[in-house]
Amino acid sequence: MSLSDIQRSRYQRMCEMRAFDEACMEALKRKAIHGELHIGIGQEAVGAAMAESLRAQDAVVSTHRNHFHALAKGVDPLKLLAEICEREAGLCKGRGGHMHPFCPETHFSATGIVGASLPVALGYAHAFRMRGDEAVAVGISGDGASHTGGFHESMVMAGAAKLPLVVLVENNSLAISVSFSDVSPTATVAERASAYSALGLHVDGTDPDVVSEVFGQAMDHARSGNGPVIVEATCHRFRGHFEGDPEHYRDRTERNRVRSSYDPLILYRNKLCAELGDGVAAELDALQKSTVSKTKAMLAEVLAMPMPDPAGALDYIFTDEVSE
Repeated sequence: MSLSDIQRSRYQRMCEMRAFDEACMEALKRKAIHGELHIGIGQEAVGAAMAESLRAQDAVVSTHRNHFHALAKGVDPLKLLAEICEREAGLCKGRGGHMHPFCPETHFSATGIVGASLPVALGYAHAFRMRGDEAVAVGISGDGASHTGGFHESMVMAGAAKLPLVVLVENNSLAISVSFSDVSPTATVAERASAYSALGLHVDGTDPDVVSEVFGQAMDHARSGNGPVIVEATCHRFRGHFEGDPEHYRDRTERNRVRSSYDPLILYRNKLCAELGDGVAAELDALQKSTVSKTKAMLAEVLAMPMPDPAGALDYIFTDEVSE
């Protein structure tokens, strides 16, 4: 048996996302990125799966760990990497950096403030309702952000007005260094949805097949005028909260256990080989190798790009124009 187009595309998207963040790590080593860098390695299945249900007019508002969501929304990977590497050719001409990429053409944005993505997504959802669009706003958060006031207030308003808002909670069980089970009054975030008259869905975020099904259900629910949805995808963050994080909150044994047991690329590869036979392994390996090669070439192209002129440090901050 051979891979279906869907299986191939899901695995390839995960490979592309893994390679992209590995390229970011390499850029950091080369001092092409300054400040904190938040890597999503281990959470590729969520981003790869959500891409299938997003339409061009939908809006996605992400977090400080945003690369996979941007790629899922169709943001140009070259321009995204250029922005992360602070190049003039980047999405925001190198001025937004890793935590604040903005792409109006694809309706994608992100914020480095924990929990702040939801109020922005709520605004999109309200605008869609006012205009009578069929678009859906997706606000992404981690499990830590689910305990913030902005999360609660956004869900209250979205539920009361039945707005087309899907809240994707990537629950990797760590709010920087704090375990979700130590601070949450509930076993899951999804079970809180009924308090907001929202639909709550819980899914294994390491399997792109099941994430795709559940996220698609959530988007259809919101798009049909049935109100907001909370999708909680359990996943695992392989790296520290940021690159350079000493990770004193979990020892090496635990880090190795997570990586060996919950790698979505390995799990999906094993699943496909079990379902279709080991004959597909060569194709999967070739896909991954090709993706890594292309991404390395893209990084080399980005690192050769010019940095912004320091004389323009205040450009794009202020305006004298007043709209009518």
